[in-house]
Amino acid sequence: MRHWFYGLIPVCRKEALHIVRDPGTLVFALLLPVLQLFLFGFAIDTNVRQIPTVVLDESKTQESRELVQRFAASDVFALRGSVGSVDALYQSVQSGEARVAIQIPPDYARHLLDGSTATVLVLVDGSDSTVAAQAVSTSTGVTLRQSLAQVLPDGNLPIDVRPSVLYNPATRSANFFVPGLIGILLQVMTILLIALSLVREREKGTLEQLTMTPVQPLGLMVGKMIPYGLLAFGELCAILAVMRVVFLVPINGNVFVLLLMSLPFLLTVLGIGLVISTRARSQAEAFQLAMGTILPSVFLSGYIFLIENMQPFFKAISAVIPATYYIRILRGIILRGAGLGELWTDGAILTLMGCASILLAARQFVRQSRG
Repeated sequence: MRHWFYGLIPVCRKEALHIVRDPGTLVFALLLPVLQLFLFGFAIDTNVRQIPTVVLDESKTQESRELVQRFAASDVFALRGSVGSVDALYQSVQSGEARVAIQIPPDYARHLLDGSTATVLVLVDGSDSTVAAQAVSTSTGVTLRQSLAQVLPDGNLPIDVRPSVLYNPATRSANFFVPGLIGILLQVMTILLIALSLVREREKGTLEQLTMTPVQPLGLMVGKMIPYGLLAFGELCAILAVMRVVFLVPINGNVFVLLLMSLPFLLTVLGIGLVISTRARSQAEAFQLAMGTILPSVFLSGYIFLIENMQPFFKAISAVIPATYYIRILRGIILRGAGLGELWTDGAILTLMGCASILLAARQFVRQSRG
C-alpha cells in the first residue's frame, strides 16, 4: 500500500532541476528582490529636504537678504532663483517649477527699523500634503529664529510669516495620492493586458501564422495596440469619474487637456507592454516582467517620495520612468489647474518614449521571427 506522500522525493528532485536549469526563474527568485532592496533602500528618503523654492524680494535690503539666507540654510528649502513680479511668483508654483514661493514686501526693512511688524508671505504647493506641512512648519521656524534675534520692546515678534497653502488648503491626502494612483493603475493594467495577449498568441501558435501574412512588424504592433489603447482610455475616464464622485478630488484644470495629455502616456506603456511580450517566453514570465515595473514606478517616480531628495543616480533612473512625467501631468492639471503651456515638455518626453518603445518592440519581433 502506497503512503500519502509517495513520489514526493522524485517530484522535488524534478522541480529542483527545473529551477536550476531555468536561469530566468533564478534571476527573479534571487537576484531581483536583492537588487530592489538595494535600489529602494538607498533611493527612498522620507525626510523632506531641498524643496524647490523661488523668492520675490521686493525689499532688496540687507535685512531681506539675511532672511532669504536663513531659509536657504535650513536645508528644507532649495532656492532656485528669484522672480520679478507677483504674477511670476504664482506662475512658478502653478507650473511646478517651485513648490514654495516667498514674497518679501517692499517695506520689510522699514518695519524692522521702526519697531513694527513686517509681514512675509510664503506660498506653498498643497498638492503634496507632506511637503506642504513641512514647508509651513519650517518657514514658521525660520522666521521665529530670525525674530528672536531682535524682539520688539513690547514683546511682539518683528516678523509675521503668513503661510498660504495653494491648491489643497485642507491638505487632504486623497488629493495627493489619488491622482498619482491613476497613473500607476493605468500602467499596470495596460502593460499586463497587451503583454499577456501577445505571449498567449505565441503559445497558441497564432502569432507565427501572422508572420506568414503580408502584415509588416509596425502594422502588427500598432494594430495590437489600438484596441487595448481604447480600452485603457475608457478605463481612464471611469477612474477619473470615481476620483471626482467618490473621493471628491476636484479637477481644477481642463478635462480635455488632461485626456489629451494622457495619450502619450498610454502610447508609452503600450509600447513597454509590447517590448515585454517580445522578450517573454511564457505568460508567467511576461507577468513577472510586467509586475517588475510597478515598484520603480511607485517609489522612484515622485508618487510618494520627493525626487529632489534622491541621489543623482536614482534621479537619473526616475528620468526614464514614464510614470514620473505622467504623475506631473495629473497633479499639474487636476490639482494646480496647469495647462499645455506648463506641461508640454512632459507630454513631448512621453511621446518620444512611446515611439522608441514601439520601434524597439517591432525590431525585436523581426529578430525573433527571423531566428
